[in-house]
Amino acid sequence: MVTTAPPDQRRTLRKLMAAGLVGSSLEWYDFFIYATAAALVFPKLFFPEASPLVGLLLSFSTFWAGFVARPLGGLVFGHVGDRLGRKPALVTCLALMATATFLIGLLPTSASIGVGAPVLLVLLRFLQGIAVGGQWGGVVLLLTETAGPARRGFAGTFGQAGVPLGVILGNVAFLVVGAVVPAASFATWGWRVPFLASALLFPVVLFIQLKVEDSPVFREIKERRGEAPVAPLSEVLRTHKRPVLLGAGLMFASNAVFYVSIAGVLDYATRELGLARNPVLVVTLLSSLLSVPVILLAGRWSDRHGRRPLIVVGAVAMTVWAFPYFWLVDTASLGLLFVALTVSGIGSSLVYGPVAAYLAELFAPHLRYSGASLAYQLASILVSGGTPVIMAALLAATGSSLSVSAFLLVMGLVTLASVLGLPETHRGDKK
Repeated sequence: MVTTAPPDQRRTLRKLMAAGLVGSSLEWYDFFIYATAAALVFPKLFFPEASPLVGLLLSFSTFWAGFVARPLGGLVFGHVGDRLGRKPALVTCLALMATATFLIGLLPTSASIGVGAPVLLVLLRFLQGIAVGGQWGGVVLLLTETAGPARRGFAGTFGQAGVPLGVILGNVAFLVVGAVVPAASFATWGWRVPFLASALLFPVVLFIQLKVEDSPVFREIKERRGEAPVAPLSEVLRTHKRPVLLGAGLMFASNAVFYVSIAGVLDYATRELGLARNPVLVVTLLSSLLSVPVILLAGRWSDRHGRRPLIVVGAVAMTVWAFPYFWLVDTASLGLLFVALTVSGIGSSLVYGPVAAYLAELFAPHLRYSGASLAYQLASILVSGGTPVIMAALLAATGSSLSVSAFLLVMGLVTLASVLGLPETHRGDKK
């Protein structure tokens, strides 16, 4: 029997959902505008001596640096979140992200300081990665642990929906700047504006710090601190290798499809297919917008039917769509590009919506931040950051998008095998 939460608890959860959605959206906005800039302007600004292809690969390699750092952020802030609280870890990560992104907007280019420019770019991207690596566990656990088992899947989606909303905000920022700033000025200073806008994240940090309490689950752990492990991260690494590895595998297909769509296709469509930048950004924006309700619905459905069925359906959809995806992209038709991105985005969203609650439920509360963050961020270093580089390399080596489709198919099969290897957790964890 599902009981109705007291009014105060419902108000607290609504406030937390709003803060989580806004904070997560701005955090991912900061992280993803780098992908757009890496495809459009960074090769010429930070690697001017390289050929167009080599410059692109180097630029996407700096993009990958953020993903290399994400597991480190997950490890460090997972430990902090399990020992000191979900909220302090989250607040620190949000502040770090806003600072690093703002500084990228002020960064001199290679024309000004030579090799120091790409070095500083990589350093700031690394700090972005640490921040987002720790942030995800904080916002997801605050949401799911406050909501309780009956609404955990739906509550978690308010952190997950920040990803497509971050893409939307980032694309809107570049579209607006591109529309009002002349092309020559865009390459010199216009691209900086979306990065400087990251200062908007600081009021959200202040609100969470002053107005949001830590989760009831962590407060209970804190009250009986003597029963909690001295080193939650150590316990995860020692006794929970299987859920960490399979939990990472859950994200392979969704992450690969997502980063092909927001970074790889943007470069491919503009450089190889001859499409204009802004129409491709609009198509990406619209397909991302449609992903938001699917993520929310998938989380809600997972509260009724379980986490695994939604993830299985999403994994199958992405696997089956791997080759039709690029058949449509290669037509160079904006309408068919929209269909390709939208269908793959629906499959990805069916996985991504329930996975917040699913990863949380795979681990006991006292080591949940460490375990869930490590699984989630392990997928980032293995798949997410490398996907644009892999796509560009495959296209250069084979001259055909079929190789990228084959890559997406393999990622879909890994996700399907991972979910089939994990238990259903819905209703199994009462905290």
